[in-house]
Amino acid sequence: MKNSLLFLSILAIGVLASCKKEEEAMEETPTPMETALNPATAPRASVDRFSATAGHLMIRDASNGLPAANAAINFDNAPFITKGFGPSGEIVEYYNFDVQTTEPAPIYVLFASGSSTPVAGQLNIVNVKPGDGGYNDFWRMVKVTVPAGYVANTVTSESEIISKGYALEETNALINCPIVPEGSTANKRLAGESSAISMGWYRDQIVYYFTFMEAPMMVNATEMVPVSPIYVTFNVNPPTGGPASGFVVESGTMQTHNVLATLPGDTDYSPLWYVNVFDNADFSTVDNLSSAEMSTILGNGVATVNCPVVSIN
Repeated sequence: MKNSLLFLSILAIGVLASCKKEEEAMEETPTPMETALNPATAPRASVDRFSATAGHLMIRDASNGLPAANAAINFDNAPFITKGFGPSGEIVEYYNFDVQTTEPAPIYVLFASGSSTPVAGQLNIVNVKPGDGGYNDFWRMVKVTVPAGYVANTVTSESEIISKGYALEETNALINCPIVPEGSTANKRLAGESSAISMGWYRDQIVYYFTFMEAPMMVNATEMVPVSPIYVTFNVNPPTGGPASGFVVESGTMQTHNVLATLPGDTDYSPLWYVNVFDNADFSTVDNLSSAEMSTILGNGVATVNCPVVSIN
């Protein structure tokens, strides 16, 4: 457990510093037999979070105005950010990154043999992006040991890692890193955490992702992403309404009465929310966890949605 938490901290530093180290990587001289790719000039992968294959609650159509493929997304605007309540009635804000499964995808972090820190300038490597089978915003970290003297960014895909036979160590550490189009923004974070966008490798192409570190995360006893309950209500109750009708809000505001069961710092907190839907007739009486649990529940566990908490008042 301690080793995984230490690795998580090391990776977070590496993730947020990856763009700054790009110039260092470009100044490296590759070995004669291998050529490093330059992140600044490498091709960019196409990213579309709202296609029929990538989206669940948020799928682009002719009328909803969701951004096109590869168009920068401002997640600080509706419908990508929501104001709700914490378990004791705190006013909270959280981003909406749509439905995600509980099975994490691997993210590869490269360490030179004998080193306890990631290779300077090397971008992390993934093998799936939104729309691919097995994609998840939640990544399980895999430590990859490369030879001493390895030049950053000479390996830029999972297939190369496997073909070279590098030693792999699967850790228990998880990190929430939604892949988004280049230029996207999500400026809110807790406790002064950086909101910078980072670069990574996907099959020899560049992808961009946010990092949310409001609480350390580990796989649970079944090696899956842990979940925490959230209680929500919609303008039109399911099955005739539901998500398409939007959340009920207080008149003239963006304040929903959605209630989170946990907050960052709580033992059981997770940004992957297990969604329970309550009757909108109970909207006015629900403003904390106790009242949410006493409401009329129309559906339990209808989805698991990635919604990292970014503000608590």
